[in-house]
Amino acid sequence: MSKTLIRGAKVLGGDPQDVLIDGAVVEAVGRNLPAEGAEVVEADGKVLLPGLVDLHTHLREPGREDSETVLTGTRAAASGGYTNVFAMANTFPVADTAGVVEQVWRLGQESGYCDVQPIGAVTVGLEGAKLAELGAMHESAAGVTVFSDDGKCVHDAVIMRRALEYVKAFGGVVAQHAQEPRLTEGAQMNEGVVSAELGLGGWPAVAEESVIARDVLLAEHVGSRVHICHLSTAGSVEIVRWAKSRGIDVTAEVTPHHLLLTDELVRSYNPVYKVNPPLRTERDVMALREALADGTIDIVATDHAPHPHEDKDCEWAAAAMGMVGLETALSVVQETMVDTGLLDWAGVADRMSFKPAQIGQATGHGRPVSAGEPANLTLVESAYRGQVDPAGFASRSRNTPYEGRELPGRVTHTWLRGKATLVDGKLT
Repeated sequence: MSKTLIRGAKVLGGDPQDVLIDGAVVEAVGRNLPAEGAEVVEADGKVLLPGLVDLHTHLREPGREDSETVLTGTRAAASGGYTNVFAMANTFPVADTAGVVEQVWRLGQESGYCDVQPIGAVTVGLEGAKLAELGAMHESAAGVTVFSDDGKCVHDAVIMRRALEYVKAFGGVVAQHAQEPRLTEGAQMNEGVVSAELGLGGWPAVAEESVIARDVLLAEHVGSRVHICHLSTAGSVEIVRWAKSRGIDVTAEVTPHHLLLTDELVRSYNPVYKVNPPLRTERDVMALREALADGTIDIVATDHAPHPHEDKDCEWAAAAMGMVGLETALSVVQETMVDTGLLDWAGVADRMSFKPAQIGQATGHGRPVSAGEPANLTLVESAYRGQVDPAGFASRSRNTPYEGRELPGRVTHTWLRGKATLVDGKLT
């Protein structure tokens, strides 16, 4: 296999170094490495990070290939600097059997742009009534370790307890979509001043916070791991912080859009801002940023949720919830966390590669940029600023809240086990 020399890259934002890739692994990291026999990529001070890992991606296949496929979704992932994504189970059919998760896993292998680790459903059909085939999915070729009914909450405490007990046997984790369904019936946006003024059904913070409180206590009782999906309120931050102080094995994620956008944007009635959980207040946004910085929130996850044009280009009440995020995530994190001084690039690598890989047990990903490690890497031009143009997205869908917005940074190169999947901003 060929060699590649990345010359003059700021590894994790540090001093410029050379990184030599030989086949699928990093051969050496240092200064003035010889370029003989290697293809040279002039980094010119760009930031080199380990390949990003997304613990929360919706690839839609099987069943909703009109919005995304494993191929288009992994191409979008490579464009955004990701080398591994975890595919949520709310497909058609639901990924609640070994057969479906193996199908998704094999499609990921065939794509060649990004490793795909399927997430198995917690309950059959996401219906919350009966545990799915958790053991069979774990023992399948896909080796499922993360289980979630995302899109729906595992609202029954007994079912949630049983799931936590079951996955404990093989070191798995249940990722909870924290939304008490009775408290969000008819909800259209965050409950607060803006919802009252607009006359839209409010989505109270307590609907999220009450489920998180219950589930961290269940995890403590069982002695198992629980992961909180797309945490969105200041109150949720305090509950997770309290749980960690007690030694409860809980991790949490925040999405890029909840780090940047607020419910004030809903005044436009533009359905591109309709998402689950909803955009919250400025106070919540600031609390989320601080929690990501201090480690209370462990990771950034995109909740990449593609929808076809017709599902978003309609009146607010009828519109689907969700936003695409794989191709803009790193830019939003730079805007909200790096450029504000809350995180350095080593912190970004921790929140967007090391820790999500650890939580999801993504073998070969989230590894240091050092000799002998898999060459899963992404090169970022952090000095760049430009407007977001969804027409250039690799994703099949275009439902981004950032169209026309200026954001910093862009991914120029991505390598998956030494193979360049993105070169000079273009997919290979």
